[in-house]
Amino acid sequence: MKAAHSVTDLVAAGLMTPAAGEAVAAVADRYAIALTPYLLETLADAAPGDPLYAQYVPSPEEAYTAPEEREDPIGDVVRSPVKGIVHRYPDRVLLKPLHACAVYCRFCFRREMVGPGGEALSPEELDAALAYVRAHPEVWEVVVTGGDPLLLSPRRLSHIVRSLSDIPHVGVVRLHTRIPVADPARVTAELVEALKASELATWMAVHINHASELTEPARGAIARLADAGIPLLGQTVLLKGINDDAATLEALFRGLVRNRIKPYYLHHPDLAAGTSHFRPTLAEGQALVKGLRGRVSGLCQPTYVLDIPGGHGKAPAAPGWVRPDGDGGYFADDFTGATHRYRG
Repeated sequence: MKAAHSVTDLVAAGLMTPAAGEAVAAVADRYAIALTPYLLETLADAAPGDPLYAQYVPSPEEAYTAPEEREDPIGDVVRSPVKGIVHRYPDRVLLKPLHACAVYCRFCFRREMVGPGGEALSPEELDAALAYVRAHPEVWEVVVTGGDPLLLSPRRLSHIVRSLSDIPHVGVVRLHTRIPVADPARVTAELVEALKASELATWMAVHINHASELTEPARGAIARLADAGIPLLGQTVLLKGINDDAATLEALFRGLVRNRIKPYYLHHPDLAAGTSHFRPTLAEGQALVKGLRGRVSGLCQPTYVLDIPGGHGKAPAAPGWVRPDGDGGYFADDFTGATHRYRG
């Protein structure tokens, strides 16, 4: 089975009717489509309401751009001093060696920038990006993202990781990927070995939004990474109609922890063009996060974050649990919703 990269491919795979394909033709002209053979097989019997289907198969709603939506919702461009680098926080940078992904999520905040054959850094551009890191001793962590860096060959990945390990002030490389749940067979022993360097701590953040993504092949890929000593973090986007209820998030976060992935961030969806149908309100997200407290242990609690539009970084978006009482003390809410006074 071949990967799907067009509406025609999706119709041929039985994931949409010809009429549905015509309804999303304009969407497909603007935003990239890609589903791996693994996902096509996984979704063989799925319908539009399936939580995986909705993440990867285009819908007519994407044709609508809300007034507040942006081409660059988190301000990558304004924080990019060198091609391939985004320097938003003092002690860490993003390194984007390519703009291609194995799959294209319908809610992606970089959907205007990524696509099949997405531009990759040339050797000279990669050298310039690495030179930027060398020239900034305040940079302690390099987040390799894109696009999906695990699309690179093990040889190219190894070159990046080892080049970063040769920079004395860099202590951590963190890779952000969808590959373990989108194309798990790609996580080979050779690829895992390429991620390690003796002078550098390698971490990986895996983007997973629903417990149904933790299939047997995906769990195997995750285990290969964890068994190699690579600490794993979970990144989840809060998506209306996919995971925006406490029971679904509970199942997901328990599943992540069971597979040795620490839930790290629960992202409020960014203001990417054509994605308003995926966005709950912040108030709805805060209520969900508060509802999880007490349902699952601290191991299963990510930080709910809002990426402030314009390149200003992430802000915790959790509801206030502790607040001044106006008399020198505080009110504190417990996980049942009861409020208590605190002085200290």
